[in-house]
Amino acid sequence: MASKVTTKSQGDEAEERALQHLLKQGLTLVERNYRVARGPSARGAEVDLIMKDADKEGTLVFVEVRFRHNTQYGGAAATVSRTKQQRCILGARHYLMTQRTLPPCRFDVVAIDGDQLSWLRGAFDAY
Repeated sequence: MASKVTTKSQGDEAEERALQHLLKQGLTLVERNYRVARGPSARGAEVDLIMKDADKEGTLVFVEVRFRHNTQYGGAAATVSRTKQQRCILGARHYLMTQRTLPPCRFDVVAIDGDQLSWLRGAFDAY
């Protein structure tokens, strides 16, 4: 029996691909799929990957992974809307409340368009 390709399985595969790319770049995984519930009528937040950069400051990197088969309707990076950014920021703020000291942070996007992977460092800010 062949396994069914679902949007979830494609997203999981893209996330794994992004993770492997970032690990090869020297980052280390801190947390995967960090979720925050906001209640029954409000959407929560999720950070796909929380990584620690290899820089001397120990920057915490909150990563949004986006995947598109092709760029016919715009690339993967273009799908990181302001609303999506706000959900990632909410997740990051919640995660940071669990830390004893606040490390430097940034928000990155790994955009995967078909076979092309792009790592956008500092893609957006928490303002």
